[in-house]
Amino acid sequence: MTASTVDVNTSADGTLVIHPRGILDAGDAVALRRTLVQAIRQTRPLRLVLDLAEVRELDPINLGTLVAACQIGDDHQVAVFLDHSSMALADTLTAAGVPRHPLRHII
Repeated sequence: MTASTVDVNTSADGTLVIHPRGILDAGDAVALRRTLVQAIRQTRPLRLVLDLAEVRELDPINLGTLVAACQIGDDHQVAVFLDHSSMALADTLTAAGVPRHPLRHII
């Protein structure tokens, strides 16, 4: 994943926002996983938002990474939210095991 593919920002209330863009494929998997693990296990914000508004496609490896991020967040008391996903991506995430409550602002 290149620097232009993902932005990481902290909002005024301390929420960490990760904003991936484009097509997330196997070449992006290690960097995305590293970013999420560092955020959840080391930074440990109260809330972590993955803004999926500009994700056009998600391969199975990265899908599993997002599912695992939700589970790891629960283990580390970090509320993980998946915002602005398309309806199709939200359905795929739900089918892969993400509960409905972290999916917000489905477009």
